[in-house]
Amino acid sequence: MKRRDLEKKLRVAGCYLKREGASHSIWINPKTGITETVPRHTEVKGNLAKKILKSLGAD
Repeated sequence: MKRRDLEKKLRVAGCYLKREGASHSIWINPKTGITETVPRHTEVKGNLAKKILKSLGAD
């Protein structure tokens, strides 16, 4: 999955970017308070993308 598509799904679910790191971005779901790291690659592997979406409630 392309990173921009993953970020778009996270934004639609109400998540926002908390901060940028050197190799990862930190996203948070304000409803649950759960944070998740998203790698800063142009392509995020399918299983990892599913795990991130599920963890942040955006699936």
